[in-house]
Amino acid sequence: MSMSNGETAMSDLGNDPNYQRLEKDVTSVKNDIAALTDQITDAINSFAGQARKQARRGYKQARENVDSALDDVSERGSAVLGAAQDAAVTIEETLEDVITQRPLATVGLALGLGFLIGVTWRR
Repeated sequence: MSMSNGETAMSDLGNDPNYQRLEKDVTSVKNDIAALTDQITDAINSFAGQARKQARRGYKQARENVDSALDDVSERGSAVLGAAQDAAVTIEETLEDVITQRPLATVGLALGLGFLIGVTWRR
């Protein structure tokens, strides 16, 4: 088999020192791109790891804040409930004292309030 002109030119090109140097440079660039790709991948993975840690930290802190707020609301609610119960007991005791001291005035007041509520209700 004989070589064509194109095959001969390619064969000669492979022996050319400039072509060999160019081929070596292209291989070097490919290796550099591969190394750069590895570095970028490592940087992205590192960034993702740090972001994940910060997100976990933020979630944990938010959870603690919510728990603290709920505890505070619960304590305040208990205090308000206790105060309301104390006020109700005090009002009850005061009403008992007034009723026992002035029974006729209490009955008259109850009748008067009942009458006013009835008139208002009719309208």
